[in-house]
Amino acid sequence: MAHQKALVICPGRGVYNKTELGYLNKFHGDKKELISSFDAIRTTEEQDAISALDNAERFSVSKFTRGDNASGLIYACSYADFQSIDRKKYDIVGVTGNSMGWYTALACSGALSAQDGFHVVNTMGRIMQGNAIGGQILYPFNDENWIESPAKKSELESLASDIEGLYISIYLGGMIVFAGTDTALKTLEDRLPAQGRFPMRLMNHSGFHSELQSENSIQGKAALPETLFSQPNIPLIDGRGHLWHPQTVELGDLWNYTFGKQVTETYDFTKAVANSVKELAPDIVIVLGPGTTLGGATAQALISCGWESLNTKKDFTDRQENAPYLAAMGLETQRKWVI
Repeated sequence: MAHQKALVICPGRGVYNKTELGYLNKFHGDKKELISSFDAIRTTEEQDAISALDNAERFSVSKFTRGDNASGLIYACSYADFQSIDRKKYDIVGVTGNSMGWYTALACSGALSAQDGFHVVNTMGRIMQGNAIGGQILYPFNDENWIESPAKKSELESLASDIEGLYISIYLGGMIVFAGTDTALKTLEDRLPAQGRFPMRLMNHSGFHSELQSENSIQGKAALPETLFSQPNIPLIDGRGHLWHPQTVELGDLWNYTFGKQVTETYDFTKAVANSVKELAPDIVIVLGPGTTLGGATAQALISCGWESLNTKKDFTDRQENAPYLAAMGLETQRKWVI
Protein backbone atom coordinates (compact mmCIF):
# COMPACT_ATOMS: atom_id res chain seq x y z
CA MET A 1 0.00 0.00 0.00
CA ALA A 2 1.28 3.46 -0.90
CA HIS A 3 2.44 5.69 1.92
CA GLN A 4 0.25 8.63 2.90
CA LYS A 5 1.82 12.08 2.81
CA ALA A 6 1.73 13.66 6.27
CA LEU A 7 2.18 17.22 7.49
CA VAL A 8 3.35 17.31 11.12
CA ILE A 9 2.42 20.19 13.44
CA CYS A 10 4.26 20.82 16.73
CA PRO A 11 2.39 22.48 19.63
CA GLY A 12 3.62 25.43 21.66
CA ARG A 13 3.24 26.50 25.28
CA GLY A 14 0.10 25.85 27.28
CA VAL A 15 -0.62 22.28 26.11
CA TYR A 16 0.75 20.30 29.09
CA ASN A 17 -1.84 20.64 31.83
CA LYS A 18 -3.29 18.56 34.67
CA THR A 19 -4.76 15.94 32.32
CA GLU A 20 -1.38 15.54 30.58
CA LEU A 21 0.54 14.72 33.78
CA GLY A 22 2.43 11.48 33.15
CA TYR A 23 2.15 11.75 29.34
CA LEU A 24 5.83 11.10 28.74
CA ASN A 25 5.96 8.03 30.95
CA LYS A 26 2.65 6.66 29.67
CA PHE A 27 3.42 6.85 25.96
CA HIS A 28 7.22 6.91 25.86
CA GLY A 29 8.45 4.76 28.71
CA ASP A 30 10.44 2.82 26.11
CA LYS A 31 12.47 5.90 25.09
CA LYS A 32 14.62 5.97 28.21
CA GLU A 33 17.85 6.89 26.38
CA LEU A 34 16.25 9.89 24.70
CA ILE A 35 14.60 11.17 27.90
CA SER A 36 17.81 10.60 29.88
CA SER A 37 19.70 12.79 27.40
CA PHE A 38 17.20 15.59 28.04
CA ASP A 39 17.43 15.07 31.81
CA ALA A 40 21.22 15.32 31.60
CA ILE A 41 20.92 18.78 30.03
CA ARG A 42 18.54 19.86 32.80
CA THR A 43 20.89 18.48 35.47
CA THR A 44 23.76 20.52 34.03
CA GLU A 45 21.55 23.62 34.33
CA GLU A 46 20.57 22.65 37.91
CA GLN A 47 16.93 22.23 36.91
CA ASP A 48 14.38 19.55 37.76
CA ALA A 49 14.64 16.57 35.42
CA ILE A 50 11.93 16.35 32.76
CA SER A 51 11.18 12.78 33.85
CA ALA A 52 10.76 13.96 37.46
CA LEU A 53 8.31 16.68 36.42
CA ASP A 54 6.30 14.24 34.33
CA ASN A 55 6.22 11.69 37.17
CA ALA A 56 5.14 14.19 39.83
CA GLU A 57 2.28 13.11 42.10
CA ARG A 58 0.25 16.20 41.36
CA PHE A 59 0.10 19.02 38.81
CA SER A 60 1.07 22.47 40.05
CA VAL A 61 0.00 25.34 37.80
CA SER A 62 2.63 27.70 39.19
CA LYS A 63 5.41 25.16 38.59
CA PHE A 64 4.40 23.40 35.39
CA THR A 65 3.41 26.52 33.40
CA ARG A 66 6.71 28.33 34.04
CA GLY A 67 8.64 28.85 30.83
CA ASP A 68 11.74 27.15 32.19
CA ASN A 69 9.73 24.00 32.96
CA ALA A 70 6.91 23.97 30.40
CA SER A 71 9.13 24.44 27.35
CA GLY A 72 11.38 21.45 27.89
CA LEU A 73 8.54 19.22 29.06
CA ILE A 74 6.40 19.96 26.01
CA TYR A 75 9.35 19.57 23.64
CA ALA A 76 10.20 16.16 25.11
CA CYS A 77 6.62 14.93 24.69
CA SER A 78 6.26 16.32 21.17
CA TYR A 79 9.61 15.08 19.89
CA ALA A 80 9.00 11.61 21.33
CA ASP A 81 5.59 11.60 19.62
CA PHE A 82 7.29 12.51 16.34
CA GLN A 83 9.59 9.52 16.70
CA SER A 84 6.56 7.27 17.24
CA ILE A 85 4.91 8.04 13.87
CA ASP A 86 4.79 4.93 11.69
CA ARG A 87 7.17 5.67 8.81
CA LYS A 88 6.05 2.52 7.00
CA LYS A 89 2.65 4.14 6.64
CA TYR A 90 3.47 7.86 6.43
CA ASP A 91 5.93 9.93 4.43
CA ILE A 92 6.43 13.18 6.33
CA VAL A 93 6.41 15.89 3.66
CA GLY A 94 6.62 18.91 5.97
CA VAL A 95 6.77 20.07 9.55
CA THR A 96 5.59 23.30 11.14
CA GLY A 97 4.58 24.45 14.62
CA ASN A 98 2.91 27.05 16.73
CA SER A 99 5.12 29.52 18.60
CA MET A 100 7.50 27.48 20.76
CA GLY A 101 6.62 24.57 18.48
CA TRP A 102 8.92 26.14 15.87
CA TYR A 103 11.90 24.96 17.92
CA THR A 104 10.45 21.44 18.00
CA ALA A 105 9.84 21.62 14.25
CA LEU A 106 13.51 22.46 13.72
CA ALA A 107 14.49 19.26 15.51
CA CYS A 108 11.89 17.13 13.74
CA SER A 109 13.16 18.40 10.38
CA GLY A 110 16.77 17.56 11.22
CA ALA A 111 17.88 21.22 11.32
CA LEU A 112 18.73 20.59 14.99
CA SER A 113 19.62 17.30 16.66
CA ALA A 114 17.20 16.01 19.28
CA GLN A 115 19.52 17.15 22.08
CA ASP A 116 20.37 20.50 20.49
CA GLY A 117 16.66 21.11 19.96
CA PHE A 118 16.07 20.46 23.64
CA HIS A 119 19.00 22.74 24.53
CA VAL A 120 17.49 25.50 22.38
CA VAL A 121 13.98 25.25 23.80
CA ASN A 122 15.24 24.90 27.37
CA THR A 123 17.58 27.88 27.01
CA MET A 124 14.91 30.12 25.47
CA GLY A 125 12.41 29.03 28.11
CA ARG A 126 14.87 29.93 30.86
CA ILE A 127 15.71 33.29 29.25
CA MET A 128 12.05 34.20 28.85
CA GLN A 129 11.19 33.14 32.38
CA GLY A 130 14.04 35.28 33.70
CA ASN A 131 12.94 38.29 31.64
CA ALA A 132 9.17 37.88 31.92
CA ILE A 133 7.60 41.03 30.50
CA GLY A 134 3.86 41.52 30.05
CA GLY A 135 1.56 38.72 29.04
CA GLN A 136 -0.90 37.35 26.49
CA ILE A 137 -4.67 37.42 26.01
CA LEU A 138 -6.65 35.15 23.67
CA TYR A 139 -9.83 36.31 21.91
CA PRO A 140 -11.87 34.82 19.01
CA PHE A 141 -13.14 36.47 15.84
CA ASN A 142 -15.14 33.47 14.61
CA ASP A 143 -18.53 32.16 15.68
CA GLU A 144 -19.60 28.82 17.14
CA ASN A 145 -19.60 27.32 13.62
CA TRP A 146 -15.96 28.44 13.13
CA ILE A 147 -17.00 30.97 10.51
CA GLU A 148 -14.80 34.04 10.61
CA SER A 149 -16.10 37.59 10.87
CA PRO A 150 -13.74 39.81 8.83
CA ALA A 151 -15.23 42.90 10.48
CA LYS A 152 -14.62 41.55 13.98
CA LYS A 153 -11.08 40.52 13.02
CA SER A 154 -10.40 44.02 11.72
CA GLU A 155 -11.77 45.55 14.93
CA LEU A 156 -9.48 43.37 17.02
CA GLU A 157 -6.47 44.22 14.86
CA SER A 158 -7.19 47.93 15.26
CA LEU A 159 -6.90 47.59 19.04
CA ALA A 160 -3.21 46.76 18.64
CA SER A 161 -2.77 50.11 16.93
CA ASP A 162 -4.96 52.04 19.35
CA ILE A 163 -3.57 50.75 22.66
CA GLU A 164 0.02 51.64 23.52
CA GLY A 165 2.13 48.62 24.38
CA LEU A 166 -0.27 46.14 22.73
CA TYR A 167 0.71 43.83 19.86
CA ILE A 168 -0.73 40.99 17.82
CA SER A 169 1.27 38.02 19.01
CA ILE A 170 -0.23 35.04 17.16
CA TYR A 171 -2.90 34.45 14.54
CA LEU A 172 -4.29 31.14 15.82
CA GLY A 173 -7.01 29.86 13.52
CA GLY A 174 -10.14 31.83 14.34
CA MET A 175 -8.49 33.59 17.26
CA ILE A 176 -5.96 36.32 17.93
CA VAL A 177 -3.43 36.11 20.72
CA PHE A 178 -2.50 39.58 21.93
CA ALA A 179 0.80 40.39 23.63
CA GLY A 180 1.28 43.45 25.75
CA THR A 181 2.43 45.16 28.87
CA ASP A 182 0.29 44.65 31.97
CA THR A 183 -1.19 48.13 31.51
CA ALA A 184 -2.00 47.47 27.87
CA LEU A 185 -3.63 44.13 28.65
CA LYS A 186 -5.77 45.70 31.38
CA THR A 187 -6.97 48.30 28.88
CA LEU A 188 -7.66 45.56 26.35
CA GLU A 189 -9.70 43.55 28.87
CA ASP A 190 -11.77 46.65 29.62
CA ARG A 191 -12.50 47.18 25.91
CA LEU A 192 -13.25 43.60 24.89
CA PRO A 193 -16.83 42.41 25.44
CA ALA A 194 -17.13 39.26 27.52
CA GLN A 195 -17.74 36.23 25.31
CA GLY A 196 -17.96 33.03 27.29
CA ARG A 197 -14.47 32.38 28.74
CA PHE A 198 -12.96 35.18 26.66
CA PRO A 199 -11.00 37.41 26.94
CA MET A 200 -8.68 34.71 28.29
CA ARG A 201 -5.42 35.68 30.02
CA LEU A 202 -2.86 32.93 29.40
CA MET A 203 -1.22 31.70 32.58
CA ASN A 204 2.52 32.36 33.00
CA HIS A 205 2.91 33.68 29.44
CA SER A 206 4.95 36.78 28.66
CA GLY A 207 4.47 39.15 25.72
CA PHE A 208 5.75 36.62 23.19
CA HIS A 209 6.24 37.45 19.50
CA SER A 210 6.39 41.18 20.04
CA GLU A 211 8.87 44.02 20.50
CA LEU A 212 8.72 43.29 24.23
CA GLN A 213 10.98 40.29 23.54
CA SER A 214 13.84 42.28 21.97
CA GLU A 215 16.21 41.69 24.88
CA ASN A 216 15.36 37.98 24.90
CA SER A 217 16.19 37.84 21.21
CA ILE A 218 19.60 39.37 21.89
CA GLN A 219 20.28 36.95 24.74
CA GLY A 220 19.10 33.99 22.68
CA LYS A 221 21.48 34.82 19.85
CA ALA A 222 24.34 35.22 22.30
CA ALA A 223 23.67 31.86 23.98
CA LEU A 224 22.78 29.74 20.94
CA PRO A 225 25.27 29.84 18.03
CA GLU A 226 24.60 29.20 14.36
CA THR A 227 26.84 26.12 14.56
CA LEU A 228 23.96 24.23 16.23
CA PHE A 229 22.10 24.21 12.90
CA SER A 230 22.35 21.74 10.02
CA GLN A 231 20.54 21.36 6.72
CA PRO A 232 16.99 20.10 7.32
CA ASN A 233 15.98 16.89 5.58
CA ILE A 234 12.24 17.66 5.74
CA PRO A 235 10.63 20.92 4.48
CA LEU A 236 10.03 23.47 7.25
CA ILE A 237 7.26 26.08 7.30
CA ASP A 238 7.83 28.99 9.69
CA GLY A 239 5.65 31.55 11.46
CA ARG A 240 5.43 33.69 8.34
CA GLY A 241 4.28 30.79 6.19
CA HIS A 242 7.72 30.69 4.53
CA LEU A 243 8.89 27.31 3.24
CA TRP A 244 12.50 26.29 3.91
CA HIS A 245 13.49 23.63 1.38
CA PRO A 246 15.85 20.84 2.44
CA GLN A 247 19.50 21.10 1.46
CA THR A 248 19.07 24.68 0.14
CA VAL A 249 18.84 26.57 3.44
CA GLU A 250 21.24 29.38 4.29
CA LEU A 251 21.86 28.35 7.87
CA GLY A 252 22.71 31.89 8.95
CA ASP A 253 19.31 33.03 7.72
CA LEU A 254 17.55 30.19 9.56
CA TRP A 255 19.45 30.96 12.78
CA ASN A 256 18.75 34.69 12.44
CA TYR A 257 15.03 34.14 11.86
CA THR A 258 14.73 31.65 14.72
CA PHE A 259 16.17 33.98 17.34
CA GLY A 260 15.23 37.23 15.62
CA LYS A 261 11.89 37.82 13.91
CA GLN A 262 10.42 34.58 15.24
CA VAL A 263 10.87 36.00 18.74
CA THR A 264 9.99 39.66 18.20
CA GLU A 265 7.34 39.68 15.46
CA THR A 266 3.84 38.25 14.98
CA TYR A 267 3.67 34.47 14.57
CA ASP A 268 1.04 33.61 11.94
CA PHE A 269 0.15 30.00 12.68
CA THR A 270 -2.92 30.25 10.44
CA LYS A 271 -0.77 31.19 7.46
CA ALA A 272 1.77 28.49 8.32
CA VAL A 273 -0.93 25.82 8.15
CA ALA A 274 -2.54 27.27 5.00
CA ASN A 275 0.74 27.51 3.10
CA SER A 276 1.80 24.05 4.29
CA VAL A 277 -1.25 22.29 2.88
CA LYS A 278 -1.23 24.35 -0.33
CA GLU A 279 2.46 23.81 -1.04
CA LEU A 280 2.80 20.22 0.15
CA ALA A 281 -0.71 18.76 -0.37
CA PRO A 282 -0.59 16.24 2.51
CA ASP A 283 -3.08 13.38 2.77
CA ILE A 284 -3.23 13.82 6.54
CA VAL A 285 -2.25 16.41 9.15
CA ILE A 286 -0.70 14.99 12.33
CA VAL A 287 -0.70 17.26 15.40
CA LEU A 288 1.83 16.06 17.96
CA GLY A 289 0.98 15.88 21.66
CA PRO A 290 0.84 16.64 24.46
CA GLY A 291 -2.64 18.12 24.77
CA THR A 292 -5.45 18.49 22.26
CA THR A 293 -6.10 22.23 22.08
CA LEU A 294 -4.06 22.86 18.91
CA GLY A 295 -6.30 20.51 16.92
CA GLY A 296 -9.17 23.01 16.95
CA ALA A 297 -6.94 25.90 15.88
CA THR A 298 -5.51 23.75 13.09
CA ALA A 299 -9.01 22.87 11.86
CA GLN A 300 -9.97 26.55 11.96
CA ALA A 301 -6.86 27.41 9.92
CA LEU A 302 -7.89 24.82 7.31
CA ILE A 303 -11.39 26.31 7.21
CA SER A 304 -9.94 29.81 6.93
CA CYS A 305 -8.21 28.93 3.66
CA GLY A 306 -11.13 26.80 2.40
CA TRP A 307 -8.95 23.71 2.14
CA GLU A 308 -10.74 20.88 0.32
CA SER A 309 -14.10 22.67 0.61
CA LEU A 310 -13.95 22.94 4.40
CA ASN A 311 -15.98 26.04 5.26
CA THR A 312 -17.60 25.36 8.64
CA LYS A 313 -17.11 23.34 11.81
CA LYS A 314 -19.76 20.89 10.54
CA ASP A 315 -17.81 20.40 7.31
CA PHE A 316 -14.76 19.51 9.34
CA THR A 317 -16.50 17.18 11.79
CA ASP A 318 -18.30 15.41 8.93
CA ARG A 319 -14.97 14.93 7.18
CA GLN A 320 -13.41 13.57 10.36
CA GLU A 321 -16.19 10.99 10.71
CA ASN A 322 -16.04 9.78 7.11
CA ALA A 323 -12.43 10.29 5.97
CA PRO A 324 -10.32 11.77 8.79
CA TYR A 325 -7.87 14.44 7.70
CA LEU A 326 -6.46 15.45 11.09
CA ALA A 327 -4.94 13.16 13.72
CA ALA A 328 -4.21 14.66 17.14
CA MET A 329 -1.75 12.41 18.97
CA GLY A 330 -2.92 13.82 22.31
CA LEU A 331 -6.19 11.92 21.73
CA GLU A 332 -5.68 8.21 22.27
CA THR A 333 -8.32 7.26 19.69
CA GLN A 334 -6.55 9.29 16.99
CA ARG A 335 -3.06 8.44 18.23
CA LYS A 336 -3.71 4.82 17.27
CA TRP A 337 -4.07 5.87 13.63
CA VAL A 338 -0.49 7.04 13.27
CA ILE A 339 1.84 5.16 15.65
